[in-house]
Amino acid sequence: MMNIKNKSIAIIGSGFMANHYSLALTKIGIHDVEIVGRSKKSVGLISKKYNFKAIHQDYINGIKLLSEKDLVIVTTPIQDIILATKLAMKYGQKNILIEKPGSLYSNELLKLNKIKKSQKIFVGYNRLFYPNLQKLFQLVKKEGGINSCNFTFTEWVDRIDFKKYPKSVYSRWGIANSLHVISMAFRLIGMPKKITCLRSGKLSWHKTGSVFVGCGISKHNIPFSYNADWSSSGRWGIEVTTKKNAYRLIPLEKLYKCSKNSTSWSSVTFSRKYPNVKEGISEQILAMLTTKNSSNLVSLNEAAKFNQVAEKIFGY
Repeated sequence: MMNIKNKSIAIIGSGFMANHYSLALTKIGIHDVEIVGRSKKSVGLISKKYNFKAIHQDYINGIKLLSEKDLVIVTTPIQDIILATKLAMKYGQKNILIEKPGSLYSNELLKLNKIKKSQKIFVGYNRLFYPNLQKLFQLVKKEGGINSCNFTFTEWVDRIDFKKYPKSVYSRWGIANSLHVISMAFRLIGMPKKITCLRSGKLSWHKTGSVFVGCGISKHNIPFSYNADWSSSGRWGIEVTTKKNAYRLIPLEKLYKCSKNSTSWSSVTFSRKYPNVKEGISEQILAMLTTKNSSNLVSLNEAAKFNQVAEKIFGY
């Protein structure tokens, strides 16, 4: 890929996702990277591990110090993403990838979309770049399209670290976390044209519900249904049917097929170009730096629509 190794990158934030982006950049062959973060320890660890330049500063002063980059990746905690993105825009950055979901509120994403000018800003839904999802797109297209879809997004609430984020994040956990599944389902079938959302129960930290069931029809006239019970057992997963086969993304990183008039599921093979990197991250970076697979990127407007659907599903 022409000159890709000469690109200059800045990562804002030094936490979990910053580490994954750092590894992905290294595997792609990009080493001109600066890390901006408030934690001296975290910034130091990443910069030392990957031989990146460290800027140990708060976001306001740190982003100000950056020269214009080919790409700025915002990986701050959810509550800081919008501010960090606005600062990057203010100080001349024009190609910006912000970590999903971008914001807990659809209106914040829409406002950000209105004030951007020449900047390219996309939201990092790396799962939409999953190799198995891309394989599924190819398969269902050959089989005449998707007939129906069902998905589930049960959260393992006993494993949630409630010390990591402010209470406001957990109160909108459907957007903070479950949108991983919901975004994949609706990218497959199209956004809802009609949707009926039912909720029951509640959790001490999630007052709007603990059981979520619904159905509808997408803009491509594909019927869909969903269910999740955060007070019980279950997992994330998506199933779609065509006239020939049924397909499962359960777990989301795998792909299985059940042929018509059969009850057995077989694994579908697909290639991984970056097998030792968090899936979809490398492909997403390349899409931001080139024109390859750029249609898989999520605009601020589409991200806002994902949030709006989640607001309906979860009653926010």
